[in-house]
Amino acid sequence: MLEPTSLSNPPSTLVELLRARAAAEPERLAYRFLLDGETAEASLTCGELDRGARAIAAQLQAEAAPGERALILCQPGLDYIAAYFGCLYAGVVAVPVYAPHPTRLERAVDKLRSIVRSCRPAAFLTTAAYVPWAEALLLGDADFRALRLLPVDALAADGERAWRPPAIGPETLAFLQYTSGSTAEPKGVMVSHGNLLHNLEMIRRGFGVTAESSIVSWLPPYHDMGLIGGILQPLYAGASVTLMSPMHFLQRPLRWLAAVARFGATISGGPNFAYDLCVQKHTADDVAALDLSRWQVAFNGAEPIRGETLERFASAFAGCGFRREAFFPCYGLAEATLMVTGVDKLRAPHVVGVDRAALGTGRLVRSERADAQRLVGCGRPAGDHQVVIVDPEHCVPAKPGRIGEIWVSGPSVCAGYWDDLVATAESFGAMLPGSPDRFLRTGDLGAFAEGQLFVVGRSKDLIIVRGANHYPEDIEGTIERAHPALRAGSGVVFAVEIEGEERVVAVHEIARGAGGAPVARIAADLIEAVAQHHGLRLHASLLVKPGTIPKTSSGKLRRHAARQGFLEQTLDEMIRWTQSRHPDASEGPAFSPSPSRDVLLEESAA
Repeated sequence: MLEPTSLSNPPSTLVELLRARAAAEPERLAYRFLLDGETAEASLTCGELDRGARAIAAQLQAEAAPGERALILCQPGLDYIAAYFGCLYAGVVAVPVYAPHPTRLERAVDKLRSIVRSCRPAAFLTTAAYVPWAEALLLGDADFRALRLLPVDALAADGERAWRPPAIGPETLAFLQYTSGSTAEPKGVMVSHGNLLHNLEMIRRGFGVTAESSIVSWLPPYHDMGLIGGILQPLYAGASVTLMSPMHFLQRPLRWLAAVARFGATISGGPNFAYDLCVQKHTADDVAALDLSRWQVAFNGAEPIRGETLERFASAFAGCGFRREAFFPCYGLAEATLMVTGVDKLRAPHVVGVDRAALGTGRLVRSERADAQRLVGCGRPAGDHQVVIVDPEHCVPAKPGRIGEIWVSGPSVCAGYWDDLVATAESFGAMLPGSPDRFLRTGDLGAFAEGQLFVVGRSKDLIIVRGANHYPEDIEGTIERAHPALRAGSGVVFAVEIEGEERVVAVHEIARGAGGAPVARIAADLIEAVAQHHGLRLHASLLVKPGTIPKTSSGKLRRHAARQGFLEQTLDEMIRWTQSRHPDASEGPAFSPSPSRDVLLEESAA
């Protein structure tokens, strides 16, 4: 079996990698895709993928010059994978974008337009299902009119014969990973072949991926975790992989675990919310039908990792053979290709309680109190990455135990943002006194303690009230536990300025089918929980309908968009409670509800 670590000539590009796999084992299964998320399958061998990529590349080479960009807008599946490798084989820079459901196409146009204006692509790779919409868009919008449309599932037979190997190397751009836009406008991270191969090797070593590994992934292919971890890593390591659409997972989360059981997956994972969804939706019958005993690496990353989530999932599925030691908390970001830190495989997660008051002053202090904030360690730097905690104001290393900005240096750190010299200099050009290395400023806050990196939040989201720091992720976790009718992973906390002071606002979704409790009671429990655990009196508390909190296409919460919706009163509110007195007031009710919105949950959440 072909292994990157045993090759006499290790690949310097992903094109070399796939060509070598196809030459050595053309009939070996490269990808299995579950068409319905359950039993219906489609597959690609290494040879078929190589031929398909060459056919797409030949067409692209006739339409675009090397180094030009091509949008990939396909539903998750084998066509998406072929389109991506087709770009690489053509020497064209792939630009994966979110492919919306056919009934929600118009919602995606604005973000797609901003990406087109940013990277100025030459071609638009899609499938026959999108052609009518794409043609209408191309004809009716000046921003899209110059793009050449290429349906990758309707190419001429034997088109691969016209393919010419591109002149590419490790420094050649492989694709632009547009950031999620959870804190700002999306920016195109420039990811090279060398960045990818370095990060893939780090992941292979950290996860312990071998030719005997079995991987299952439902993660979106247009984002780094799904593309690099779910699609490229199996090819790199020679492992088997089974894929499904993220929509099939969201419709029925237990499909993910059923696939893990059916295919004996040893490696699978996703963001924290995915584990919570499985806990919420599972039944005793589900547990009885699953066998998760082969699952060795259940990675958790891309958003704040909660110790409570790990405990709930491990407890819920222990009867299926799932072991707590399988959890693999990790930290990474698109600007560093994907993975930056990870824990030791097959060791239980390192969850510590920290003092909330100390956390508010920027210190990480262990606490055994029942109300301590629980943080999950994300391990140590992987490969030859250097990770430093830095005082962001003075740009010097933070003192031990102090929270600062996470800076990263190493071969996986990308070159910068496409066509944005200012943002590139700000984020990718940081330097420390006495060090020749350039660092990536991640914008994330964290600290090293007990041999591991603990991530506590993002600097742009940090809330400062009367000199004390409050991390929205912590408050959101408290709110989520305040009442069973509050939907997990679907609430945001942010600050607004009122009378010259920062005040805190909470917006949270009601869970579907959560019962008949009055929303006013739920809001009151929410307010009390925040006051008790964080010493904060909310300026406002909003409960909104299910599925209406702004999120990115990868499922990340968009706090800034929610804040804008709060200020403009465009959120789909069920109730809004607003502080009726100054925060120092100690008499009378702290909040006044909007009477017309005080309704029973069962009347609004159906």
